[in-house]
Amino acid sequence: METLRLMWLTLTLAALTATMASAQTATLRIDRREARQDARIHQGVCGGELTRGEAARLRAGQRHVGRMESRAKADGVVTPRERARIGRAQNIESRRIHRLEHNDISG
Repeated sequence: METLRLMWLTLTLAALTATMASAQTATLRIDRREARQDARIHQGVCGGELTRGEAARLRAGQRHVGRMESRAKADGVVTPRERARIGRAQNIESRRIHRLEHNDISG
């Protein structure tokens, strides 16, 4: 009886670990892109292309994408539809970063 219980617990733990690992790897590309966009925002502030207010708005957009990703991963599976939706949101944020970095108001 105890052996059966231990085996059941081990199988359950293995299944949960596999599910969590697949959700993690399913968003690896999303995570890398999110990091690159954060770096672009930081670089824009350091280089003077972005004001602090612009950077704050861009970071809020990045947090929105992060929340979308968290909701998609909540059930352990990121579907292709969810991944596409997050990708579109990242495209929008990328365009916003570019537009604000290149809105030369000084000259």
